Amino acid sequence: MMAMPMESPISFTNIGRIRWWQRGIFASQTGYVLLALAVLLVIMHFASPYFFTEGNMQNVAKNFSFIAIATLGVTFVIITGGIDLSVGSMMCFSAMITSMVMTELSAPGSPAGSLFVHMAADGKTVLANVPGLILLVSILAGLGVALIAGLVNGFCIAVLGLSPFVTTLGMLSIVRGLGYVVSNGRGSFPGGPDADYFYALTSGDVLGVPVPFIYLVVLALAMAVVLHHTSFGRHVFALGGNEKAAELTGIPVVRVKIEVYVICALAAGLQGIIISGWLGSAPANMATSYELNVIAAAVIGGANLAGGIGGPLGAIVGCVLLEVIRNGLVLAQVSSYWQQTLVGVIIILAVLVDRIRSRMS
Repeated sequence: MMAMPMESPISFTNIGRIRWWQRGIFASQTGYVLLALAVLLVIMHFASPYFFTEGNMQNVAKNFSFIAIATLGVTFVIITGGIDLSVGSMMCFSAMITSMVMTELSAPGSPAGSLFVHMAADGKTVLANVPGLILLVSILAGLGVALIAGLVNGFCIAVLGLSPFVTTLGMLSIVRGLGYVVSNGRGSFPGGPDADYFYALTSGDVLGVPVPFIYLVVLALAMAVVLHHTSFGRHVFALGGNEKAAELTGIPVVRVKIEVYVICALAAGLQGIIISGWLGSAPANMATSYELNVIAAAVIGGANLAGGIGGPLGAIVGCVLLEVIRNGLVLAQVSSYWQQTLVGVIIILAVLVDRIRSRMS
């Protein structure tokens, strides 16, 4: 009986091989945006000798920080497959409440003023009973109204089942209207003995680094830890991936949804308070249409509006790209009206590149 020869094992050379556009920096949309940002920085270096000066770099860091904190909050919502259009109005309302409470508590004749301030011996100078206490209470008041708005958004969307788009669009109008009601359409100004503390904490710098940028770095690191190293972060991604499957696995979908909208509202409120310190006031029309820039930055940075994808790095990269474009247009003496046009083009290109990459994979 003849022995049959052993067949050589079949090997599949294409199995397990990862193509170049699926690994390294090209594995996500954020990588492509980072590459585009690097190219843009090189172009700006040759286009303007003032771009990489210390003063301009400080301006860029401060300016993109003015929307980046809110973008971190919106990214939480987008990862779950939701949207929040009320962030711009929430910035304004929180800033106005903070300024108004600070001014009210600093008036000796007001109902609560005597608990926080007293008159000096000259009978003219107002002194704080406990330095910093008025500032703390005022900021908590501003964040408190943001917390309430976030809870209402979350309840309507998670419990009542309303559309995130419609709910937050309604909240945009409600909060903006309340801002005009409480202020009679006038801006409010932080005042009182704690005003210097307020400006130092919102528009100051530490060793030449703008304070808003420091807040941004701390919050981005915290967000990265929460998203990638906690059960809450895993639940957020699970909701964006498949909400029905997440619910069947025991994830508290309602609670997580409410929490992400609260986080988004608090981030917007904090952002508004910081901006008011830089402006020196909280005008009634502050942060108008900022929600467009915030959502645009998140999407450009890689957050998928369908849910399941996003992170702090992408949010920051998107904000930096938008600010570099704005700053570059100013230095090049190009009309600022072109900024919105370019932002729209970049959004479409970012989504298009991500779609092409997904199909190729």
